[in-house]
Amino acid sequence: MSDSQPIIVERTDGIGRITLDRPESYNSLDVETADALRDAAIDLANDDAIRCILLAANGPAFCSGADLSAFEGDETDARRLDRVATRLHRTVETLATAPKPTVAAVDGVAAGGGLGLALASDVVLAHEDARFEFTYPRIGLSADGGSTWFLPRLVGYRKAREIVLLDEPISAPESVEMGLTTELVGDDDWDERVEAVVADLAAGPTKAYATSKRLLNESDEQSLSTQLADEKDGIARLARTGDYERGYAAFFGKEEPAFEGE
Repeated sequence: MSDSQPIIVERTDGIGRITLDRPESYNSLDVETADALRDAAIDLANDDAIRCILLAANGPAFCSGADLSAFEGDETDARRLDRVATRLHRTVETLATAPKPTVAAVDGVAAGGGLGLALASDVVLAHEDARFEFTYPRIGLSADGGSTWFLPRLVGYRKAREIVLLDEPISAPESVEMGLTTELVGDDDWDERVEAVVADLAAGPTKAYATSKRLLNESDEQSLSTQLADEKDGIARLARTGDYERGYAAFFGKEEPAFEGE
């Protein structure tokens, strides 16, 4: 194991930052990195003091997927792929279902499992030089990282099949146009915009965000009547929170609410 850590975790002002830090390997995922990423995501998701999670990366890539340099290129890789995918999938699920907003700041390529990590986040900021690639067919494999679950929901089934089968790189502007990412950000504005988005979300009504995320995640599997009932129960519960009182008072006081996440 290397003395250096594959990720950096920081907590500041209610924001939990996870930064992939293997630039020499294009932030690819070996077992150690996948382990660290999973543990950090779970820890921040369960930390009530953290009100927004940011996933970013150092170097020329966001995440290039599994670290193929640690593989052998034969049937023995089944075990290695299983180990990395198991850890990656726990991270993806955590980002998608965390009871707080999650943001991916994609600068450089997001490929393979890196694509799944980006798509799992609630808000995806795409640097003007970002690139999104499915990549799996190039090495004779099918997808992992949740991309086959997220893609049809984000871009539709026909476009998802195009991305999966034709496997053509998607530029940052194209990704925003097709609904794959949230916003295109120029290089000059990148750092400032990322910080502004996560700061705004961290200052928001965290419990309300959590309830809305849960309702969105459940909506595909529920009938309209069940969804309506869950919405009614959710909004009634939130009326008992301190943030509702603050929001209500601020609304009639014609001022910005100072939410505290509770």
